[in-house]
Amino acid sequence: MGFAIDRLDHLVLTVADIDATVEFYTSALNMEAITSGDRRALHFREQKINLHQAGKEFEPKAANPTPGSGDLCFITTAPLESVISSLKTGAYAIEEGPVERTGAVGKMLSIYLRDPDGNLVEISNYL
Repeated sequence: MGFAIDRLDHLVLTVADIDATVEFYTSALNMEAITSGDRRALHFREQKINLHQAGKEFEPKAANPTPGSGDLCFITTAPLESVISSLKTGAYAIEEGPVERTGAVGKMLSIYLRDPDGNLVEISNYL
């Protein structure tokens, strides 16, 4: 093959309520909400999550865009205990964890919660 992928730039989540999604990701995960024209997104470090309103998706789009079908894993360098404490303070329910998992570059410790659409959100530290 003549090329290699370097990194993920962005992904798209189709959501039922963009405002509720922005509130969750900015409050629970400290992401930054950004707007560009009529498009809204969540920004963190060098990546972003573009948000599409269900039924009003931008073209081109996934073949079957559906709120709640995402399964995302975010890596943090903050101690997981501190993440758990912060989430509990904000009344965000942890569904599972901490549990050991395997990520793209090795073993990690993960917790799981859900966003307003039911997308599975994993927050992890590499061991």
